[in-house]
Amino acid sequence: MHPVLRSGVTRDPRLTLAVSLAGLLVCAACVSAPADEIKQQMTAAVTAVRPALVRIHVVSVDYRQGRELKMESFGSGVIISPEGYVVTNHHVASDAERIVCTLADKTLVDAKLVGTDPMADIAVIKLISSDGKPFPSAHFGDSDKLTVGDTVFAMGCPLALSQSVTAGMVSNTEMIMPDYFSMGEFTLEGEDVGSIVRWIGHDALIRPGNSGGPLVNRGGEIVGINEISFGLSGAIPSNLAKVVVSQLIDTGKVTRSWLGLEVQPVLESSGVENGILVSGVLDDSPAAEAGFRSGDILTSLAGHPVTAKFREEVPIFNQFVADLPVGKPVEAQVLRDGEMVKISVTTAEREKAKDKRHELRDWGITATNITYVMEKEMQLPGQDGVVVTGVLPSGPSGAAKPSLEDEDVMLRVGDQIVKDIAHLREITRKLTESSDEPVPVIVQFLRKKKHYATVVKVGKKEAAKPGSQLTKAWLPVDMQVLTRELAQALGIPDATGVRVTQVHGNSDNGASRLQVGDLILKLDGETIPAEQIGDEEVLPSLVRQYDIGAEVKLGIIRDGQPMDVTVKLRPSPKPKRDYPKYEDDNFEFTVRDIAFDDMAAGDVEEGQTGAYVDGVSEGSWAALAKMRSGDVITEVNGAKVSGMAELKQAMTRIGEAKPDVVVFKVIRGIHTMYLEVEPAWIDAESRSAQL
Repeated sequence: MHPVLRSGVTRDPRLTLAVSLAGLLVCAACVSAPADEIKQQMTAAVTAVRPALVRIHVVSVDYRQGRELKMESFGSGVIISPEGYVVTNHHVASDAERIVCTLADKTLVDAKLVGTDPMADIAVIKLISSDGKPFPSAHFGDSDKLTVGDTVFAMGCPLALSQSVTAGMVSNTEMIMPDYFSMGEFTLEGEDVGSIVRWIGHDALIRPGNSGGPLVNRGGEIVGINEISFGLSGAIPSNLAKVVVSQLIDTGKVTRSWLGLEVQPVLESSGVENGILVSGVLDDSPAAEAGFRSGDILTSLAGHPVTAKFREEVPIFNQFVADLPVGKPVEAQVLRDGEMVKISVTTAEREKAKDKRHELRDWGITATNITYVMEKEMQLPGQDGVVVTGVLPSGPSGAAKPSLEDEDVMLRVGDQIVKDIAHLREITRKLTESSDEPVPVIVQFLRKKKHYATVVKVGKKEAAKPGSQLTKAWLPVDMQVLTRELAQALGIPDATGVRVTQVHGNSDNGASRLQVGDLILKLDGETIPAEQIGDEEVLPSLVRQYDIGAEVKLGIIRDGQPMDVTVKLRPSPKPKRDYPKYEDDNFEFTVRDIAFDDMAAGDVEEGQTGAYVDGVSEGSWAALAKMRSGDVITEVNGAKVSGMAELKQAMTRIGEAKPDVVVFKVIRGIHTMYLEVEPAWIDAESRSAQL
């Protein structure tokens, strides 16, 4: 550096300017060259991978308060074979009931779930080709060749937008979850992802929706699958993803070996240079049967030396154990009390930490089977029974005294021991098949260490039939009370009665003789004693004393002029609460016929026909299609619907035919729209069988 710049004192101003300009030119050259190079590298990478990039739209299920809910989510993925296999994250595609992918050329393609692995957060889906043509694909590179400072490109569909690419560099090739982040764990379905994953840390920007998209090197190879971002972005290394993807494509699942060891890096205070510390040994595990003890330092396994002085080395050990042959004995050496001890241990297949959840509508709960891990964590006597994961407060189990709660373990129903979800379904079927009403049954369950019993009325309770209100005489107008303040302002301080706010009906009943703004002060010569808020029912109550069809004389004031008007009383319209309702179980919405109140309130145009949507269940197929309460359904798959009865017939036919697409034509206020649903026609029993 020039001494004048180092000292900070300039003797000749011209020299300062010259040096500054020279520095700018040098800096510009330094920036320009790499920028052009990065642009060229990005262009090459995009050209190689972009045609294989897909946006993934998933309709999946979630479980809340005892109900199964349909959810929409979006993610990214990359095609890795001409046959249409796509790699994405487990948390994008798990529990998918319908998957639709948008290709780089904007083509929409249906896809099916091949398999998922929560432990590595990897899933594989397969595009369904409509013409048999191969799909554009990208290929995996070697993530072990990445070094800090390498240029990488994150590709995907952030925030469900179109495909995008951001550039960055590798910041860390062995990134792990920090201790302060949920005690160093990132769990999916009970699996600690960080137990086998060391993320590729990079600073290429990723957002929600980028999950499952590829991390690409300068050569256009997939070196990672983007997954997380917490200040720094993190990608699952391609070498780990390749192994998982291969098994998912071949068998639909990932098989891993398991010993039952809990491990951590050797303690600094131990003075031990090699090995990994056995912090715990799970009961009834292969390691426990082989004689491992807490405090052992494992120095070799299956002939390979083992070392973990740092947390970053633990995932590598766990990967090594997972890759051992299942059911085969392996030799281990441990340092115990200063002496080397040889142990022979036979691996077992690793069970999943948690099973899938299921909705049991007749019970008003969601529940899951008991896995080995759950048995140990919950300190249960075995794996018989089912664990309650959610309770519908208004459902049979929520209404029981005492009610069932989350994490209760159902052990017996009546005189039968509950084995698992499938067994509970069979017990339920036998209980309810011969009864149209809910069946009370004693349920024994475990809550923590305490054994409880309760009575649950199992079965779906039929909706109460609407009451039939006795038809009375009705004055076909809406009104407000003529309060003292309003009467004073109108110049008639001593008047009592009502003011007409809306007129219903046609000329044949005489109602047209009344107008909005009329003040009704007398009924057949008798003063109407309504003068304060709360007196709205005074005149309707007096009218109900008459016969339907009777003519009454109303004393009114219109535009300041007193006059009499004769009106024929009509039958009172049926209130909407008295209309029978139909609830569709497949799409989970409730309808009734259009009521007078709907038209009177302006919610529905007078004379409109159709089925009025009275309710839409959260997380249902109807909700997913954006159906709302207050919509009027006028067509279903092209069939006209004039009322509730016709809609019920149409939905019954649809439930039997199970079409791929169901289209509802609805009127929403002044708007007409078509709501398209692509349901996954899988009932609870079929889904259980698949799982």
